[in-house]
Amino acid sequence: MLKYTHFAIVASFFCLWLNSFFTEKTEIIIAFAFIFTIGILHGANDLILIKNSNNSKKSNSFQKNLVYYIIVVLLGLLLFYFIPILALLLFIIVSAFHFGDQQGLYFKFNTSAILLALYPFLYGILILFLLFFFHAEEVNTIVSAILRFQVPTLYISEILLTTILLFLSITVYFGIQFKSFRSRIIEELFYLLVFAIIFKTSTLLWGFAIYFIIWHSVPSIIEQMNFMYGSVTAQHFKTYLKNGFMYWLASILGIALLYFLFNDQEIFNALFFSFLAAITFPHVLVILNMMHNKERNNIT
Repeated sequence: MLKYTHFAIVASFFCLWLNSFFTEKTEIIIAFAFIFTIGILHGANDLILIKNSNNSKKSNSFQKNLVYYIIVVLLGLLLFYFIPILALLLFIIVSAFHFGDQQGLYFKFNTSAILLALYPFLYGILILFLLFFFHAEEVNTIVSAILRFQVPTLYISEILLTTILLFLSITVYFGIQFKSFRSRIIEELFYLLVFAIIFKTSTLLWGFAIYFIIWHSVPSIIEQMNFMYGSVTAQHFKTYLKNGFMYWLASILGIALLYFLFNDQEIFNALFFSFLAAITFPHVLVILNMMHNKERNNIT
């Protein structure tokens, strides 16, 4: 993945440069286009991943998994409707751990299991709140729309500063205790600097799209293909697209319905992120299960 990381850095700054030629409307269209295609696609094979992870040969297992998956998504949507503040907090917590885990920050050090689990979570919080920090006013507007009341303050700066201190403390501790980690320190701090530059110099939507597509969705698709097919090839990618098409289409139709029902931009942004959160909940569980099975297979 090291070669891909080099590509991701170049692609990110290329997108920042390219965006200088876009109008605001063009930027919104392109950003949503990438999120609706690659972004949604990276979770479109979750049901196949569940089947592969469970090694289930029952003919009705796919139908059962589909029902369970839909139930989790619907529960997420209902939670955003009835208890939006709880749903939003869960979304931030789950997304933070998912983003941090995607960066490969799971270690097998002989230390506290709490620290090992906390470290990728703090990394994910840093990513999210760096984005929030540079676009606090817009984030406040979206959060207020989701919660359906005006939020006086989100304490973004305070949460970001606290997270930085905790993250650096654990980083220093790992660096002192484990020699193998020392080579990662500068690398991970450099990535955070890259993310900060991206978020600072872009709009909220464009910055999110760059991270979500280049740094999260594409690497996730690569990992999923390696897990399901053993390698990444053009033929395997075609199979990946074919298997995930119906889930992707259903997600797009759901988002399109939201747009036509609520074409006010502020309301749509709130509903869009709520919908994205709802489909994120089961996806994170599936990816964690995949990583667990991948690790167990490597051991055996």
